[in-house]
Amino acid sequence: MTKMTTGERTALVLGANGGVGGEIAAALLARGWHVTALVRDPALADRRWSAAVTPDWVKGDAMDRESVVSAAADASVIVHAVNPPGYRDWDRLVLPMIDNTIAAASACGARIVLPGTIYNFGPDVFDRPLECVPQNPTTRKGAIRAEMESRLRDAATAGTPSLVVRCGDFFGPNAANNWFSQGLVKPGRPVHSISYPGDEGVGHQWAYLPDVGETVARLLDREEELSPFEVFHMEGHWDPDGTRIIAAIRNAAGNPDIPVRRFPWWLVTLASPVVALFRELLEVRYLWRIPLRMTNRKLVGFLGEEPHTDWDTAMRRTLAGLGCLTV
Repeated sequence: MTKMTTGERTALVLGANGGVGGEIAAALLARGWHVTALVRDPALADRRWSAAVTPDWVKGDAMDRESVVSAAADASVIVHAVNPPGYRDWDRLVLPMIDNTIAAASACGARIVLPGTIYNFGPDVFDRPLECVPQNPTTRKGAIRAEMESRLRDAATAGTPSLVVRCGDFFGPNAANNWFSQGLVKPGRPVHSISYPGDEGVGHQWAYLPDVGETVARLLDREEELSPFEVFHMEGHWDPDGTRIIAAIRNAAGNPDIPVRRFPWWLVTLASPVVALFRELLEVRYLWRIPLRMTNRKLVGFLGEEPHTDWDTAMRRTLAGLGCLTV
């Protein structure tokens, strides 16, 4: 039995400064949860926080197990939304951080929430994979994500439950460390051009971060109905051929003639031996060449619907939050 079943609604969020962690924290706060956020610099985090109601900031580091365990002492949920910035150092940092979260959740009796990704799927299951399909990743990053879920599954067997919500590539008003803001547009500048990484005609799955936060919050509202290791897929915003997200950007920017340029994969390839970030980007290029579309049938069956903001509203809020709109 977790603390949720006794009526306590307290959450520790790791990664509240990031896009997905911040949106999950905001969704929980809006539902009356008591939210604590572990951050390296509480004063800076408080200045950056845009919502009216803020978490209780606690100084600490997700790589420091003692800090995580201490911050989680009263938590009924630990949201593990922390990742190394810029896709770098996954091999050194990601697994120790999830191990610290598992240790903290085990000590305090909390459920772990992990915002999942599509990296852990190999091309063998790209055609609408269900939550239960085997994970046969072909990349180092995918293998790490699969191992994270494997460790959560083992922890659930040992008595520490978890919830994994897998999503497509993130976009949203407070998200800077993702493909959208690092590839398609330039934060802080009006949109004069769009750089698109995908091959022509190839579909791509996106997830609007406020929708992800709302989905997690609704699932936790029914935590007593979840299994010890529960996984859901979000449909999110499916772009069947790469043109839908381009149209949404143009609509939000009020300019139907914004030119689209090919993402400079040639430069990424050329510089990847000496630029760590480029090596990481190159590793996941396959996701822009082969369409992967997760189905949300299980999620809709459980919640009745998937929280979904229409394309144009989501994009307008995203570009405004990234400082890309002039009005």
